[in-house]
Amino acid sequence: MGVWDLLLVGVVILLGLCGVLVPGVPGSWLVWAAVLWWALKDPQPVAWWVLVGATVALFLSQVVRWALPPRRLRASGATPRMGVYAGAGAFLGFFLVPVLGAIPGFMGGIYLSERLRLGRHGEAVAALRTAMRSGGSSVLTELFTCLLITGAWLGAVIWG
Repeated sequence: MGVWDLLLVGVVILLGLCGVLVPGVPGSWLVWAAVLWWALKDPQPVAWWVLVGATVALFLSQVVRWALPPRRLRASGATPRMGVYAGAGAFLGFFLVPVLGAIPGFMGGIYLSERLRLGRHGEAVAALRTAMRSGGSSVLTELFTCLLITGAWLGAVIWG
């Protein structure tokens, strides 16, 4: 697979990661479709293993999401700015503290957004709790799964 094809797959994966944070956009399906396209265009065993792993991970994340409370983030006062901060925090956390850093990064992004908006620590913590109870945990589950798939894809492309 050529560099331009890999770049295009990476762009679709990035769009999928952003789509996880936007209601109504099938972000996880975009990530999976990009990995599927990569595996079909570059039929090596590692590509197929990444695709199988991505499929299993997305299935398990859907099961977990169904068990969590439904998304009602807008009703809790979540803003698009909060989503950008949470996504940026998860992305940075994922790479700064490999893999597990996405979770505190996501929550730190929500906290920072609310701290800047509300100005006080106590109110920002309360807003973080409300956001996580109102569907933030569902978004975090989906985003974390997509970040895991992205990391596996990057690892396979770089070292495979």
